[in-house]
Amino acid sequence: MPSTSIRKTDYDPERRILSVWFVASGKHYEFQGVPPETFAAFRSAFAKGRYFNDHIRNRFSHRLVPGGNADPE
Repeated sequence: MPSTSIRKTDYDPERRILSVWFVASGKHYEFQGVPPETFAAFRSAFAKGRYFNDHIRNRFSHRLVPGGNADPE
């Protein structure tokens, strides 16, 4: 199901980096050390924003990607 708060996600399994672009701010963050199982559960979650808040936000180190406000497509 599409999310109202998360515009796009991308995952690098080798580096275990989850990239998340947010709808409201347009900002792009990278979350380090995210296991493939967590990304798979996030991707299949019905409520992606809720899953993100409960299982990813404040649990993995992250950084704001400079210039990440650009359209990721």
